[in-house]
Amino acid sequence: MTIERVEGIVLGDTNYSESSKILHVFTKEYGKIGILSKGCRSMKSKLRGVSTKLVYGFFHIYYKADGLSTLIGVDVIDPLKNITQDLTKISYASYLLELVDQVLKQANDPMIYETLISALLKIDEGFSPKILTNMVELKMLDCLGVRPMIDGCAFCGDDKNIVTLSSSAGGFVCGNCYQNERLVDSKVISLIRMLYYVDISKITKLDLKDEIVEELDQFIDEYYDRYTGLYLRSKQFLKNLKKIG
Repeated sequence: MTIERVEGIVLGDTNYSESSKILHVFTKEYGKIGILSKGCRSMKSKLRGVSTKLVYGFFHIYYKADGLSTLIGVDVIDPLKNITQDLTKISYASYLLELVDQVLKQANDPMIYETLISALLKIDEGFSPKILTNMVELKMLDCLGVRPMIDGCAFCGDDKNIVTLSSSAGGFVCGNCYQNERLVDSKVISLIRMLYYVDISKITKLDLKDEIVEELDQFIDEYYDRYTGLYLRSKQFLKNLKKIG
């Protein structure tokens, strides 16, 4: 095994033996890998604080391509303190980690890593976790192979006279093809394309009306339920949190 430094974030962890953990780390270089953090559950371990979900940094490891790597230490890039100290933010962040973990079972596009990290950093900066989560969800649909039709009508392909956005139709619906789909605000139609195509890391402002965000959020929830087949444990908690908020 060789010693390597990889950039990554801990998606989750599993207890291993009486004092260790296996960290499930999404790395920039190798995708998702397993890293054994020996003795990290001990109060005196120098690895204790960096062997938990949401740790983002440079991982120094004995790298093993076909098995568990072993952790030596971590240089934290960003502690994401604002996320870890806020229930709403950490709930959205946890959902994003679980979502990406599921997406990685079907795709391994470098875009996935950059999208996740950019979103988490923006949430930590104070931008809306709900909108950023919607952005990540939209981008992940492409990786799952079920991207909605948002460049033209899902029925005829025409990009003119788009009147609504429908999960059952699979995206935009034009006036000529419209039947009885639920109508959405015209701003949602333009917003969904912007959120899909924008580079999250370049965002400097996210000021959207609540009712517009709610309509978009409803479409994405319905679309995921209809087309992805994903079951995410953190999703129901997030839905309950949305109701409280």
